[in-house]
Parts: sequence; structure tokens; C-alpha cells
Amino acid sequence: MGAVSDAKKAYRLLKRALASRTAVQRVRRRLAAGEPHLPEHYKVAVYFADGAVNMYQMRQWYRPLAELAERWPVVVLSRSATGADKLLDEDAPPVAFVPTVRDLERFIATQDIRVVLYVNQNTRNFQMFRYGRRWHVFINHGESDKMYMTTNQYKAYDYALVAGQAARDRLSRTLWDYDIDRRTIEIGRPQADHYSGALPYSPDERTVVLYAPTWEGDRPSAHYGSIATHGEQLAAAVLTSTSHRLLYRPHPRSGVVDSEYGAAHRRIIAAIAAANAADPGAQHVYDDGPELGWQLAAADVAVVDISAMVYDRLAVGKPLLVTRPADERAEVDTNGYLSDCEWLTTDTAGDIIAESERVRADEAATARLRMWVQHYFGDTSQGVATAKFHAAVERLMDEWDEWRAREVGAIRSDEDDDDDEVDDEEV
Repeated sequence: MGAVSDAKKAYRLLKRALASRTAVQRVRRRLAAGEPHLPEHYKVAVYFADGAVNMYQMRQWYRPLAELAERWPVVVLSRSATGADKLLDEDAPPVAFVPTVRDLERFIATQDIRVVLYVNQNTRNFQMFRYGRRWHVFINHGESDKMYMTTNQYKAYDYALVAGQAARDRLSRTLWDYDIDRRTIEIGRPQADHYSGALPYSPDERTVVLYAPTWEGDRPSAHYGSIATHGEQLAAAVLTSTSHRLLYRPHPRSGVVDSEYGAAHRRIIAAIAAANAADPGAQHVYDDGPELGWQLAAADVAVVDISAMVYDRLAVGKPLLVTRPADERAEVDTNGYLSDCEWLTTDTAGDIIAESERVRADEAATARLRMWVQHYFGDTSQGVATAKFHAAVERLMDEWDEWRAREVGAIRSDEDDDDDEVDDEEV
């Protein structure tokens, strides 16, 4: 059995290596066929070391970065062939494919990159940290109260762009000797200024229930996923209602660790197809598209797991329910919104219709929601967060100019001192 297992592992590794090599060649051909990068053109870089499976971390930044690029040209430094391939397929900023450190060094040597943005905590970020004379800035791929949001890795960055006061409070409680006031800049949720897109159904009188669960997690403390515990009974209840529409948008990694979780996910998809076949006017939706935003804005009620989706929806300011993890080992931060949210337990998941109507009509719940929106995101008026994002980058550029001026001044001072020493020797 051991020999068979080893052979299977070797085959998988070989297959993965061949696929990677093919992807590298394809990306290089695609880039060679396009316009070359102009030298000294880019001022902002987004460092992305992940592959296609984590593209959701980049996609939400496409539109905010496109606006930023009108003032400060932006490029994505892509380290993975599958990630670069996807970026080239989508509405991403210009891409520089830099799979090796040598490729990375060659490219940045031709550019004037002053600010480097990071959307996740990939360990390969440290290969970029070696380059000084620029700001390294963590912008994350979402706002949440997960333990990921308080990792000590924040200290590795010069700055972190955070959503609001809740993020600052969270970091203050967890990180020792971290200067919150100096190293964090509040920008709200600029992605929310771009929550739009074509609806895959014709709006009618039905109440739209968005169910957007996260994946199952890779350790007990992160077992936030609800598909296998809440999802099927929730979906069944909505699908049998003649006055509700289900919009199912699961995390793209659903089922990658737990096969049973993946099976429950597939059963929900099949149930949606069956419900639409029985009643085409119901227009239930299984959404696995790349665009995220319209779902959050269009839904009358959202049901989400403990994940960034809680806060993406919170930025909209519309009713939501959060699934209570069935695994008691899952870590739940009860210092923030989750201490006051509307929970959906495994016992109440089948009563989702009544629970949805309750949170929509409850004035006290609505007032609490408004308070937490302000705490997490500040002013969520259209365009305000985008303005904060641009102002933050402008500030970093100004600080870059200040430090560069100091450096040039110090060099000139040293040169003047050298000249004085030569004059003294001549005398």
C-alpha cells in the first residue's frame, strides 16, 4: 500500500509540475504578444504571489485600483503562472509576471515603484520586503473579525490600510508594541463604491435571500463554514417558498479539504437546478462568477458565515444573519459586531423564512446594524471610501518624497564633507 501511495503522490507531483510549466509558457507568450511595459512608468505595485484559486482576493480590488491608476499608474507583480493567467483573462491592472526573484529584481529595477500593496499574507511576501526605498502596505482582501485580521504579521508592513475604528480596536487588543496611530490609515471600504453588475434574474416581488457561506476551513479554530451544517436545510426552505428567491454564492474553495462539505455543496446546486426546472419563474441562482458586489447590494437579506462576507454585507447597511459555527472549537471574536449580530444556528436554519422576515421588520435590529456600520466603516456614503483610499496613497507618496529628499540631502552632505577633506590636504 505504501508503494502505491508513493506512486500516486509522485504522479500528482509530476502532473502538477507539467501543468505549471505549461502555464508559465502560456503566460510568457501572452505577455510577449502584448505591449511592453514602459520604463519608469509604474508608481504603485500590487504584489500577488497566489494562484488562480485565490483570485477572489484580487478581484475585489480591480475597480478601486483602476481609479487609482488614473493618478498613480498601477501594476500587478504576479509570482504564480496560474494567477498571472487569470489576471490576464480578467479586468485586472497591467501584469508583470515575475516567477523568480531574479525576474522580480529585473522588473522593479526598470520602474519607479514607490508603494507596494499586499492583499494577503502569503509567505512569499517576504521576498518583496527585502526592497527598501518604498512603502510596503497591507490592504488585505476584506474586513472581518477572524483571527487572520490580528496576526502579528501586520508588523512586517510599513503601513496597513484598514476599514475603520473596529479594525484599529481589534489590532490594539491583540498586538503588543504596535503603533496603531502611526501605522494604520482608515479608508473605509472602497470596494463598496463599486457594488454593481447585471442581475442574472428579473427583479419581481420575491424576497431575495443571499446565502454566501465560506469554505470549511483547514483547522478546528477556523471551522466557520456552514454548508454541511446549515446550508442544505436553509436552501430547502427558501427553494420551497413561492415568495422567496435563493441566491447561492459559496466560497470558491468549498470542499477542497472536506469531501463531505463538497458533497453538500453539490447537493445544493442540484436542488437549485431542480427548483428552477419545476418553476422557471422562481429564478433561483447559483453564482460562481468572478464578480462580487451586485449580490450584496441586490439581496434583501443575506446569510453569511464568519468571514469577510459579513463585513462586505455590513458595508451595504442592509439586513443580515450570521451562521453560528456548529464546531465549538471555532474561534469567535465576541468583542465586535459578532457580539451583537443576528445569529442563525443549526436549529433555526430551517426557519430561515421567518428569521429573514424578523430581521427586516425589527426596528431594534435595524438600529444596531446602523451603529455597527458606522463603527466598522465610518461614512459609507457613495464615493467617500474611494476618496479616503486615494488620500492615503497620496499621503504615502508625499512621505516617499520627504524621505527621498532626506536621502539626497544626506548624500550631498557627505560629498561636501569629502570635498572639504581634499581641500585640507591640498593646503
